[in-house]
Amino acid sequence: MLAEGRKILLFSQFTSMLELIEQELAARKIAWVKLTGQSKKRDEIIEQFTSGKVSLFLISLKAGGVGLNLPQADTVIHYDPWWNPAVENQATDRAHRIGQTSQVFVYKLVASGTIEERMLKLQERKAQLASSMLSGAALRKEALFSEDDVAQLLKPLGE
Repeated sequence: MLAEGRKILLFSQFTSMLELIEQELAARKIAWVKLTGQSKKRDEIIEQFTSGKVSLFLISLKAGGVGLNLPQADTVIHYDPWWNPAVENQATDRAHRIGQTSQVFVYKLVASGTIEERMLKLQERKAQLASSMLSGAALRKEALFSEDDVAQLLKPLGE
């Protein structure tokens, strides 16, 4: 993506994961900036990305959830999922701001066979239900999640 000239925001909920990603980027000689709750000189870090000096911005979800306007980005990557979709949406919205002139591509990386994958499926069902209720397209009287859904979440991985 960087070779294509993409401007990327990469979010992780874990600063330790960002550190692992940094090690790989350094080994590949790829430039980046990082923003976490521990970052000093926040404005200078942001300016390196917004000015185009650096095209890859690593951001912890907590540090980047509010107060950032980054319409220079055309790609958002959620490296690991957050179970609250509103938090991820807030992070994605850093690129969807006034001044955005590009289509923004959003990627969520989810490992197959994990509880995160199961949660994502439940979130999708919940979003579909909410959308149909808000549009008046359907009125459902059944529960959003069944006992089987909860049992599926608690089932040991690999079963």
